[in-house]
Amino acid sequence: MPAERLSIDTLLTHTGGEPSDRHGAVNPPVYHASTILFPTVAAYERSRDPATRFDVVRYGQLGTPTTFALEQAIAAVEGGYRAMLLPSGLAAVTTAIDALTQHGDHVLMVDTAYASTRRFCDATLPKRGVRTTYYDPLVGADIRALFQPQTRVVFLESPGSETFEVQDVPAIAAAAHDAGIVVVMDNTWASPYFFPAIERGVDVSIQAATKYIGGHSDVMLGTITTTQPLYDRVRSAVAELGHCVGGDDAYLALRGLRTLGVRMDRHQRNAIVVAQWLCTRPEVARVHFPALESDPGHRLWARDFTGASGLFGVSLAPVPKPAMAAMLDGLELFGKGVSFGGFESLAIPLTPAKHRTATTWQSAGGGPYIRLHIGLEDPADLIADLERGFERLRAAAGAP
Repeated sequence: MPAERLSIDTLLTHTGGEPSDRHGAVNPPVYHASTILFPTVAAYERSRDPATRFDVVRYGQLGTPTTFALEQAIAAVEGGYRAMLLPSGLAAVTTAIDALTQHGDHVLMVDTAYASTRRFCDATLPKRGVRTTYYDPLVGADIRALFQPQTRVVFLESPGSETFEVQDVPAIAAAAHDAGIVVVMDNTWASPYFFPAIERGVDVSIQAATKYIGGHSDVMLGTITTTQPLYDRVRSAVAELGHCVGGDDAYLALRGLRTLGVRMDRHQRNAIVVAQWLCTRPEVARVHFPALESDPGHRLWARDFTGASGLFGVSLAPVPKPAMAAMLDGLELFGKGVSFGGFESLAIPLTPAKHRTATTWQSAGGGPYIRLHIGLEDPADLIADLERGFERLRAAAGAP
């Protein structure tokens, strides 16, 4: 059955090569390969045909049956033409931007982008003669006023990294396409399960597959999925920069992908329960989570997304930093780690204001800001752990 006629849950289960091509095995084997041998000179020369160079196994760095299976599956669930694998989400971001720009070009970067994306724009792109302008994530169709003759890429991340503002992706994409500008989006927060980026107008969809696609906190991986006109340009850059992914990581990500739907549903359900409880707490000034009706981005999220992940922010009421640390340090079910998307819950303090240049940001109520990732645990246990954390916070702050 054609992939476009299947639901995403069915695609997650069945895409990624054919069992008939691997002696009936449901899962593709892990290929550890560098050198690939050819029976004849003619076969070797055919493998180097520019028209099919990314379609055949000819050298380990350029792909194996294991990595091809994952690429096929990612492209299917993203709804794109083809996908490619990179060793991290950051590698996917930087390679995509690099592939689509050259000396003299201009990039519009959302002001809420992942901090490492900003560092690349600020430190590396200027060395290549590429300028970056940061823009308000809430600009919508008015982004056209920021276009310059040299603008080649508009980069989105929605919801915004750390503070979770929701962008009007279709409006921004339409404005960019009218001006002949490519739209690139980091879609890691929602994953392709909850946000069909390419269907919404994005040309290049990026995943830090380390997060929800891998799902088990044991793999480093990035993916880029493109529309057909951009595939060869971006895929060539991936090859020219020497990016590749080992068979074991590709296998783990493909295995994680099979359960993406059920895990995302559980992350969402747990996160909403915990977020709604947090909204009732006197220690909390605001929960930054677009799945909540009280969130400023809820209308756009409800229009464009089919669900929410387990990642959101919490502005605490004003307390000294040691009180916030006492809360987090005693948590038993929330680890302190910078990633997300795994089965486990996480909690870390953040200072988003220091990463803004086009806009200003202040934690609601002026208190400390923390980011929570809600994992697959029982939400009642997570709430109990947080409640004990608030008791420590109040004690450390000298509150009754």
